[in-house]
Formats: sequence, C-alpha cells, structure tokens
Amino acid sequence: MVEVSTADLNACADLVRRGDPDRFLAAMAAPVAARRVLFPLYAMNVEVSRAPWVTQEAIIAEMRLQWWRDALEEIATGGVVRRHEVVSPLAVILPAAQAEALDQYVAVRSWDIYKDPFGDEAGFDRYIDHSAGSLMWAGAAALGAAEEPVVRALGYAAGVASWLRAVPELEARGRVPLLDGTPGGVKALAEKALDRLSDARARRRDVSPAARPALLAGWEAGTILKQARAEPGRVAAAALGQSDAKKRLSLMARAASGRW
Repeated sequence: MVEVSTADLNACADLVRRGDPDRFLAAMAAPVAARRVLFPLYAMNVEVSRAPWVTQEAIIAEMRLQWWRDALEEIATGGVVRRHEVVSPLAVILPAAQAEALDQYVAVRSWDIYKDPFGDEAGFDRYIDHSAGSLMWAGAAALGAAEEPVVRALGYAAGVASWLRAVPELEARGRVPLLDGTPGGVKALAEKALDRLSDARARRRDVSPAARPALLAGWEAGTILKQARAEPGRVAAAALGQSDAKKRLSLMARAASGRW
C-alpha cells in the first residue's frame, strides 16, 4: 500500500490545527494509524469550507469550489492527480467511490457564496448531510466497516451542533442560517438533531472499532444540542459549548471508551 508522505501528512495536520482546532483535537485522540486518513480529510474540509468566503466575487468562489470538484474527480476516475499537499494524500487514502461521493459535499458549499436562505427543511437537511455527514462517512468508510445511515445520523447531529455555534458569525456576514430562528425553532432543530444522535448511539455496534475514530469529531454534539434545546438564547449569544478543560476531558473519555 502506498503511504501518505510524512511531509504531506504534517502539512495537513498543521492546516487542521490552525483552521479547525476541534477536529484537530479529535484526530489527535485517534490512533496514530487513523490520523493518516483523518488529517487529509479534515484539511480538505478546511480548504473547501474557506473557499466561498475568501472573496467577494461569486464567480471566483464558484471557481474555487470547482477546483476541488475537479480534484476529487481525478481521484475517483483513477487518472493523473494534481500535485497538492492535501489532494495528494487524499488520493492515497480515499477509495474511488468515496471520492466520487464527495462531489456533493463540495457542491452544497455554493450556499455559502450567496445570501439566499434555505428554501425549506429538506434543503437545510441536505446541506448538513452532504457537508458534515459526508465528511464523517468518508472518514469512517476509509478506516473500516460501518453502516452508512448510522454514521450519517451522527454526522447530522454534529453538523447541526456546529451550525448552531456558527449562527452569529453567519448572520454577521449577511446570511440567513436558520429556517426558524425563534427560540421555538432553535429548540425544535436541536431536538431533531438529538433524536438523530440517539438513533446513531443505539446502533453503535454497526460501526467497527477500526472506523470509530472518524466519529470522534462529533464528541461535543450532545452537550451543545442539549444546551440549545434548554436555552435557545445561547445560540444568538454565541454561548454554546464547554470550557477547554471540560472539552478535552470529555474527548479523552470518549476516545478511551470508544463510546462516541
């Protein structure tokens, strides 16, 4: 098996450390062998999630997203893959089917470019599933055996939790992140995501030990969603989450037990 180069892996890890500290912690809590899969995926996520925001010009942002779609197509078709510190290791760790499936993971990020609200609940759910859900599924599938609906259920819960934390910044940038931003609407969304989380945890056995490290990225989801359900005003106040000490302790506990 071709191995990810040490230089590329270090570059990906550093990119994640700077751009996505929570996923960096989750990857560092995973076994060393799993990091060669998780760091390239999480580095791609940093790059893709940034693409719509680095310019005011919509056409340039669309071109940046298309660049990633083209790179994933190269991996999926087994052709010559462009040399890039993130794309090159992705080509090593991603099965062709997963690379192809990630096309929609990139495509839904077009929502970030424009200021149109989500059209309906299905549109919002599709965004969360194709972004957070597809990323988590790609990691799990690359690491070991797992049932896709279970992983995607956890991915949805983790995605909604992250989304609720991002609401103040998204609104400051002129976006309309929630279909219903009232306290009742926030509570209902948190409740729905908690139901998905419960469903996933009820089927823990459907995710093999080898694939479990990919699910560590959702370790805070339950805490954040319960906070939003109990006190919806914490979303607008940017007051969701735990202290750094509690965050690290809870991650260590989940990594040690395997009970994501």
